[in-house]
Amino acid sequence: MITQEALLVDTLVADIETLVTCESPSTDLDAVARSADVTAELGERILGVAPERIVLDGRTHLRWRFGAPRVLLLGHHDTVWPLGSLQTHPFEVQDGVLRGPGCFDMKTGVVMALHAAAALADRDGISILITGDEELGSPSSRTLIEEEARDCDAVFVLEASADGGALKVARKGVSLYRVVVTGRAAHAGLEPERGVNAAVEAAHLILAVAGLGDAERGTTVTPTLLHAGHTTNTVPSDAAFAVDVRVRTTAEQHRVDQAIRAIGPSVDGAVVRIEGGANRRPMEPGTSATLFARATRLAADAGLTPFDGVEVGGASDGNFTAGLGIPTLDGLGAVGGGAHADDEHVVVSMIPERTTLLTALIADVLAGEQE
Repeated sequence: MITQEALLVDTLVADIETLVTCESPSTDLDAVARSADVTAELGERILGVAPERIVLDGRTHLRWRFGAPRVLLLGHHDTVWPLGSLQTHPFEVQDGVLRGPGCFDMKTGVVMALHAAAALADRDGISILITGDEELGSPSSRTLIEEEARDCDAVFVLEASADGGALKVARKGVSLYRVVVTGRAAHAGLEPERGVNAAVEAAHLILAVAGLGDAERGTTVTPTLLHAGHTTNTVPSDAAFAVDVRVRTTAEQHRVDQAIRAIGPSVDGAVVRIEGGANRRPMEPGTSATLFARATRLAADAGLTPFDGVEVGGASDGNFTAGLGIPTLDGLGAVGGGAHADDEHVVVSMIPERTTLLTALIADVLAGEQE
Protein backbone atom coordinates (compact mmCIF):
# COMPACT_ATOMS: atom_id res chain seq x y z
CA MET A 1 0.00 0.00 0.00
CA ILE A 2 1.26 3.48 -0.89
CA THR A 3 1.04 5.75 2.15
CA GLN A 4 0.22 9.45 2.18
CA GLU A 5 3.76 10.14 3.47
CA ALA A 6 5.27 8.23 0.54
CA LEU A 7 3.16 10.25 -1.88
CA LEU A 8 4.38 13.48 -0.26
CA VAL A 9 8.02 12.40 -0.55
CA ASP A 10 7.55 11.45 -4.20
CA THR A 11 5.95 14.83 -4.94
CA LEU A 12 8.71 16.75 -3.18
CA VAL A 13 11.45 14.80 -4.96
CA ALA A 14 9.78 15.28 -8.35
CA ASP A 15 9.53 19.02 -7.77
CA ILE A 16 13.17 19.20 -6.69
CA GLU A 17 14.14 17.36 -9.87
CA THR A 18 12.27 19.99 -11.89
CA LEU A 19 14.40 22.76 -10.40
CA VAL A 20 17.72 20.92 -10.32
CA THR A 21 17.49 19.89 -13.96
CA CYS A 22 17.12 23.54 -14.97
CA GLU A 23 20.69 24.74 -14.56
CA SER A 24 21.04 28.27 -13.18
CA PRO A 25 24.60 29.58 -12.80
CA SER A 26 24.47 33.07 -11.30
CA THR A 27 26.79 34.52 -13.93
CA ASP A 28 24.56 33.54 -16.87
CA LEU A 29 21.61 35.94 -17.13
CA ASP A 30 19.77 33.78 -19.68
CA ALA A 31 20.13 30.70 -17.50
CA VAL A 32 18.87 32.58 -14.44
CA ALA A 33 15.89 33.83 -16.46
CA ARG A 34 15.07 30.28 -17.59
CA SER A 35 15.35 29.06 -14.02
CA ALA A 36 13.01 31.82 -12.89
CA ASP A 37 10.47 30.68 -15.49
CA VAL A 38 10.65 27.09 -14.27
CA THR A 39 10.50 28.11 -10.60
CA ALA A 40 7.56 30.43 -11.27
CA GLU A 41 5.64 27.71 -13.11
CA LEU A 42 6.30 25.21 -10.32
CA GLY A 43 5.28 27.70 -7.64
CA GLU A 44 2.10 28.60 -9.49
CA ARG A 45 1.14 24.93 -9.66
CA ILE A 46 1.80 24.42 -5.94
CA LEU A 47 0.34 27.70 -4.64
CA GLY A 48 -2.33 28.33 -7.26
CA VAL A 49 -1.08 31.83 -8.02
CA ALA A 50 1.67 33.24 -10.22
CA PRO A 51 4.51 35.20 -8.63
CA GLU A 52 5.50 38.76 -9.27
CA ARG A 53 8.59 38.88 -11.47
CA ILE A 54 11.12 41.50 -10.45
CA VAL A 55 14.00 42.06 -12.86
CA LEU A 56 16.88 44.10 -11.46
CA ASP A 57 20.12 44.60 -13.38
CA GLY A 58 19.01 41.84 -15.73
CA ARG A 59 18.47 39.30 -12.93
CA THR A 60 15.06 37.76 -12.30
CA HIS A 61 13.69 37.50 -8.77
CA LEU A 62 10.31 36.03 -7.82
CA ARG A 63 7.90 37.12 -5.09
CA TRP A 64 4.66 35.62 -3.87
CA ARG A 65 2.95 37.94 -1.41
CA PHE A 66 -0.22 37.04 0.50
CA GLY A 67 -1.41 40.20 2.20
CA ALA A 68 0.87 42.46 4.25
CA PRO A 69 4.03 40.46 4.99
CA ARG A 70 4.56 39.26 8.55
CA VAL A 71 6.60 36.15 7.75
CA LEU A 72 9.18 36.13 4.97
CA LEU A 73 10.38 32.86 3.45
CA LEU A 74 13.69 33.64 1.81
CA GLY A 75 15.61 31.62 -0.77
CA HIS A 76 17.43 31.75 -4.09
CA HIS A 77 17.25 29.80 -7.34
CA ASP A 78 20.73 30.61 -8.69
CA THR A 79 23.67 28.25 -8.13
CA VAL A 80 27.46 28.17 -8.47
CA TRP A 81 27.33 25.28 -10.93
CA PRO A 82 28.20 26.11 -14.58
CA LEU A 83 26.10 25.04 -17.55
CA GLY A 84 26.80 21.41 -18.43
CA SER A 85 27.20 20.27 -14.83
CA LEU A 86 24.27 17.88 -15.20
CA GLN A 87 26.35 15.83 -17.62
CA THR A 88 28.89 15.06 -14.92
CA HIS A 89 26.60 15.37 -11.89
CA PRO A 90 23.19 14.10 -13.04
CA PHE A 91 20.10 14.28 -10.88
CA GLU A 92 19.60 10.95 -9.14
CA VAL A 93 18.15 9.35 -6.03
CA GLN A 94 19.88 6.26 -4.68
CA ASP A 95 19.65 4.63 -1.26
CA GLY A 96 17.67 7.51 0.15
CA VAL A 97 20.13 10.18 -1.01
CA LEU A 98 19.29 12.80 -3.65
CA ARG A 99 22.09 14.30 -5.76
CA GLY A 100 22.44 16.94 -8.43
CA PRO A 101 23.97 20.39 -8.91
CA GLY A 102 22.37 22.88 -6.53
CA CYS A 103 20.17 20.31 -4.81
CA PHE A 104 21.54 21.10 -1.34
CA ASP A 105 22.31 24.78 -1.95
CA MET A 106 19.46 25.41 -2.24
CA LYS A 107 16.82 24.16 -4.65
CA THR A 108 15.44 21.69 -2.15
CA GLY A 109 14.84 24.61 0.20
CA VAL A 110 12.91 26.48 -2.50
CA VAL A 111 10.59 23.51 -2.99
CA MET A 112 10.14 23.19 0.76
CA ALA A 113 9.16 26.85 1.08
CA LEU A 114 6.52 26.52 -1.60
CA HIS A 115 5.02 23.35 -0.13
CA ALA A 116 5.12 24.67 3.45
CA ALA A 117 3.13 27.77 2.47
CA ALA A 118 0.72 25.68 0.39
CA ALA A 119 -0.03 23.47 3.40
CA LEU A 120 -1.55 26.38 5.32
CA ALA A 121 -5.26 27.02 5.00
CA ASP A 122 -4.72 30.72 5.62
CA ARG A 123 -1.65 32.24 3.95
CA ASP A 124 -2.42 35.83 4.86
CA GLY A 125 0.78 37.47 6.05
CA ILE A 126 3.21 35.24 4.14
CA SER A 127 5.73 36.50 1.61
CA ILE A 128 7.99 34.19 -0.38
CA LEU A 129 11.01 35.80 -2.04
CA ILE A 130 13.23 33.69 -4.30
CA THR A 131 16.17 35.68 -5.65
CA GLY A 132 18.51 35.07 -8.56
CA ASP A 133 21.88 36.44 -7.45
CA GLU A 134 22.61 35.22 -3.91
CA GLU A 135 25.73 33.33 -4.93
CA LEU A 136 27.20 36.61 -6.20
CA GLY A 137 26.57 38.42 -2.92
CA SER A 138 23.04 39.61 -3.82
CA PRO A 139 24.13 42.83 -5.56
CA SER A 140 20.75 43.49 -7.16
CA SER A 141 18.44 41.86 -4.62
CA ARG A 142 19.78 43.20 -1.31
CA THR A 143 17.52 46.26 -1.20
CA LEU A 144 14.55 44.15 -2.29
CA ILE A 145 15.23 41.66 0.53
CA GLU A 146 15.60 44.37 3.16
CA GLU A 147 12.45 46.19 2.06
CA GLU A 148 10.41 42.97 2.05
CA ALA A 149 11.62 41.99 5.51
CA ARG A 150 11.46 45.37 7.20
CA ASP A 151 7.96 45.03 8.73
CA CYS A 152 8.06 41.26 9.27
CA ASP A 153 7.87 39.46 12.62
CA ALA A 154 10.13 36.67 11.37
CA VAL A 155 12.35 35.68 8.47
CA PHE A 156 12.91 32.01 7.73
CA VAL A 157 15.87 31.35 5.44
CA LEU A 158 15.71 28.14 3.42
CA GLU A 159 19.44 27.74 3.03
CA ALA A 160 20.62 24.20 3.73
CA SER A 161 21.21 23.03 7.29
CA ALA A 162 24.59 22.74 8.95
CA ASP A 163 26.25 19.40 9.76
CA GLY A 164 23.88 16.85 11.20
CA GLY A 165 20.82 18.92 10.31
CA ALA A 166 21.63 21.75 12.73
CA LEU A 167 19.88 25.06 12.22
CA LYS A 168 22.02 28.15 11.70
CA VAL A 169 21.48 30.53 14.59
CA ALA A 170 24.44 32.78 13.80
CA ARG A 171 26.49 33.61 10.73
CA LYS A 172 29.67 35.60 10.44
CA GLY A 173 29.54 38.94 8.74
CA VAL A 174 31.51 39.40 5.53
CA SER A 175 33.66 42.24 4.25
CA LEU A 176 35.27 42.10 0.82
CA TYR A 177 38.17 44.31 -0.21
CA ARG A 178 40.45 44.85 -3.18
CA VAL A 179 43.82 46.39 -2.35
CA VAL A 180 45.27 48.13 -5.40
CA VAL A 181 48.93 49.20 -5.63
CA THR A 182 50.35 51.59 -8.21
CA GLY A 183 54.11 51.68 -8.72
CA ARG A 184 56.38 52.59 -11.64
CA ALA A 185 57.67 50.29 -14.37
CA ALA A 186 61.36 49.94 -15.25
CA HIS A 187 63.56 47.39 -17.00
CA ALA A 188 64.32 44.65 -14.46
CA GLY A 189 67.82 44.09 -15.83
CA LEU A 190 69.02 47.48 -17.02
CA GLU A 191 67.71 49.88 -14.37
CA PRO A 192 65.48 48.25 -11.75
CA GLU A 193 66.37 51.04 -9.31
CA ARG A 194 64.33 53.46 -11.41
CA GLY A 195 61.18 51.47 -10.79
CA VAL A 196 58.71 51.35 -7.91
CA ASN A 197 57.95 47.68 -7.40
CA ALA A 198 54.21 47.24 -6.87
CA ALA A 199 54.66 43.51 -6.23
CA VAL A 200 57.02 44.15 -3.32
CA GLU A 201 54.58 46.69 -1.90
CA ALA A 202 51.75 44.17 -2.27
CA ALA A 203 53.83 41.60 -0.37
CA HIS A 204 54.24 43.99 2.56
CA LEU A 205 50.54 44.78 2.51
CA ILE A 206 49.48 41.13 2.37
CA LEU A 207 51.45 40.38 5.53
CA ALA A 208 50.03 43.43 7.27
CA VAL A 209 46.44 42.62 6.27
CA ALA A 210 46.73 38.95 7.23
CA GLY A 211 47.90 40.03 10.67
CA LEU A 212 44.56 41.71 11.38
CA GLY A 213 42.82 38.41 12.10
CA ASP A 214 41.95 37.48 15.67
CA ALA A 215 41.41 33.78 16.35
CA GLU A 216 40.04 34.36 19.86
CA ARG A 217 37.31 36.63 18.48
CA GLY A 218 36.67 34.33 15.51
CA THR A 219 37.86 36.98 13.06
CA THR A 220 39.57 35.78 9.88
CA VAL A 221 41.27 38.13 7.43
CA THR A 222 42.38 36.18 4.36
CA PRO A 223 44.21 37.59 1.33
CA THR A 224 43.00 35.62 -1.69
CA LEU A 225 43.26 36.39 -5.41
CA LEU A 226 46.55 38.14 -6.31
CA HIS A 227 48.17 39.53 -9.45
CA ALA A 228 51.13 41.79 -10.19
CA GLY A 229 52.91 43.06 -13.29
CA HIS A 230 52.68 42.04 -16.93
CA THR A 231 56.07 40.76 -18.13
CA THR A 232 58.90 38.84 -16.45
CA ASN A 233 61.61 41.41 -17.22
CA THR A 234 59.78 44.51 -15.96
CA VAL A 235 59.50 45.99 -12.49
CA PRO A 236 55.75 45.65 -11.83
CA SER A 237 53.93 48.96 -12.11
CA ASP A 238 50.71 47.59 -10.65
CA ALA A 239 49.47 44.90 -8.31
CA ALA A 240 46.21 44.03 -6.61
CA PHE A 241 44.87 41.42 -4.24
CA ALA A 242 41.50 40.55 -2.77
CA VAL A 243 40.78 40.18 0.93
CA ASP A 244 38.02 38.08 2.52
CA VAL A 245 37.05 39.10 6.07
CA ARG A 246 34.73 37.09 8.35
CA VAL A 247 33.61 38.42 11.75
CA ARG A 248 31.22 37.47 14.52
CA THR A 249 30.34 40.99 15.62
CA THR A 250 29.71 44.36 14.06
CA ALA A 251 32.38 45.84 16.33
CA GLU A 252 35.00 43.51 14.82
CA GLN A 253 33.84 44.34 11.32
CA HIS A 254 34.35 48.02 12.09
CA ARG A 255 37.77 47.41 13.69
CA VAL A 256 39.10 45.50 10.69
CA ASP A 257 37.72 48.08 8.27
CA GLN A 258 39.46 50.92 10.04
CA ALA A 259 42.71 48.97 10.26
CA ILE A 260 42.78 48.04 6.58
CA ARG A 261 42.12 51.62 5.52
CA ALA A 262 44.88 52.87 7.84
CA ILE A 263 47.63 50.72 6.33
CA GLY A 264 50.03 52.84 4.31
CA PRO A 265 52.72 51.98 1.75
CA SER A 266 56.15 50.69 2.74
CA VAL A 267 57.89 51.18 -0.61
CA ASP A 268 58.85 54.77 -1.46
CA GLY A 269 56.75 56.05 -4.33
CA ALA A 270 54.06 53.37 -4.14
CA VAL A 271 50.41 54.44 -3.99
CA VAL A 272 47.83 52.26 -2.25
CA ARG A 273 44.06 52.35 -2.79
CA ILE A 274 41.49 50.34 -0.82
CA GLU A 275 38.27 49.33 -2.58
CA GLY A 276 35.23 47.58 -1.14
CA GLY A 277 34.11 47.17 2.44
CA ALA A 278 31.37 45.50 4.45
CA ASN A 279 29.16 43.22 2.34
CA ARG A 280 27.02 41.59 5.03
CA ARG A 281 26.72 42.41 8.70
CA PRO A 282 26.99 39.51 11.15
CA MET A 283 23.88 37.52 11.98
CA GLU A 284 24.40 37.52 15.73
CA PRO A 285 22.78 34.88 18.00
CA GLY A 286 20.34 37.30 19.58
CA THR A 287 18.40 37.73 16.35
CA SER A 288 17.58 34.01 16.16
CA ALA A 289 17.16 33.00 19.81
CA THR A 290 13.38 33.32 20.06
CA LEU A 291 12.74 31.65 16.72
CA PHE A 292 15.13 28.80 17.53
CA ALA A 293 13.26 28.24 20.80
CA ARG A 294 10.01 28.09 18.83
CA ALA A 295 11.51 25.62 16.37
CA THR A 296 12.81 23.38 19.17
CA ARG A 297 9.44 23.32 20.90
CA LEU A 298 7.46 22.68 17.74
CA ALA A 299 9.79 19.89 16.63
CA ALA A 300 9.47 18.18 20.00
CA ASP A 301 5.67 18.52 19.94
CA ALA A 302 5.55 16.94 16.46
CA GLY A 303 8.01 14.15 17.28
CA LEU A 304 10.53 15.34 14.70
CA THR A 305 14.24 14.57 14.74
CA PRO A 306 16.01 16.82 17.30
CA PHE A 307 18.55 19.35 16.05
CA ASP A 308 21.16 21.74 17.37
CA GLY A 309 21.72 25.42 16.66
CA VAL A 310 25.19 26.41 15.45
CA GLU A 311 27.22 29.33 14.19
CA VAL A 312 28.72 29.06 10.69
CA GLY A 313 31.34 31.08 8.86
CA GLY A 314 29.48 31.42 5.58
CA ALA A 315 27.03 34.25 5.00
CA SER A 316 23.57 34.28 3.44
CA ASP A 317 20.77 36.72 2.72
CA GLY A 318 19.74 36.14 6.32
CA ASN A 319 22.64 38.40 7.31
CA PHE A 320 20.82 41.30 5.66
CA THR A 321 17.58 40.78 7.55
CA ALA A 322 19.29 40.03 10.87
CA GLY A 323 21.38 43.15 10.34
CA LEU A 324 18.15 45.15 10.40
CA GLY A 325 17.27 43.63 13.77
CA ILE A 326 14.52 41.40 12.37
CA PRO A 327 14.24 37.95 14.01
CA THR A 328 15.86 35.56 11.53
CA LEU A 329 16.37 31.79 11.59
CA ASP A 330 18.54 30.17 8.94
CA GLY A 331 19.39 26.67 7.77
CA LEU A 332 15.78 25.50 7.59
CA GLY A 333 16.26 23.88 4.18
CA ALA A 334 17.78 20.59 3.11
CA VAL A 335 19.61 18.19 5.41
CA GLY A 336 22.65 16.73 3.69
CA GLY A 337 26.01 18.17 2.72
CA GLY A 338 28.57 19.00 0.04
CA ALA A 339 27.46 22.53 -0.86
CA HIS A 340 29.33 23.70 -3.99
CA ALA A 341 31.20 20.37 -4.10
CA ASP A 342 31.18 17.14 -6.09
CA ASP A 343 29.43 15.28 -3.26
CA GLU A 344 26.51 17.71 -2.92
CA HIS A 345 23.57 15.68 -1.64
CA VAL A 346 20.29 15.72 0.30
CA VAL A 347 18.89 13.14 2.73
CA VAL A 348 15.46 12.38 1.26
CA SER A 349 13.80 11.20 4.48
CA MET A 350 14.42 14.60 6.12
CA ILE A 351 12.73 16.66 3.41
CA PRO A 352 9.13 16.12 4.63
CA GLU A 353 10.25 16.50 8.27
CA ARG A 354 11.77 19.89 7.66
CA THR A 355 8.83 20.97 5.50
CA THR A 356 6.52 20.05 8.38
CA LEU A 357 8.67 22.07 10.79
CA LEU A 358 8.62 25.10 8.49
CA THR A 359 4.84 24.95 8.15
CA ALA A 360 4.47 24.79 11.92
CA LEU A 361 6.85 27.72 12.42
CA ILE A 362 4.95 29.92 9.95
CA ALA A 363 1.61 29.10 11.59
CA ASP A 364 3.03 29.68 15.06
CA VAL A 365 4.34 33.16 14.21
CA LEU A 366 1.18 34.15 12.35
CA ALA A 367 -0.89 33.03 15.34
CA GLY A 368 0.97 35.62 17.38
CA GLU A 369 2.03 33.23 20.16
CA GLN A 370 4.91 34.38 22.35
CA GLU A 371 7.67 32.26 23.78
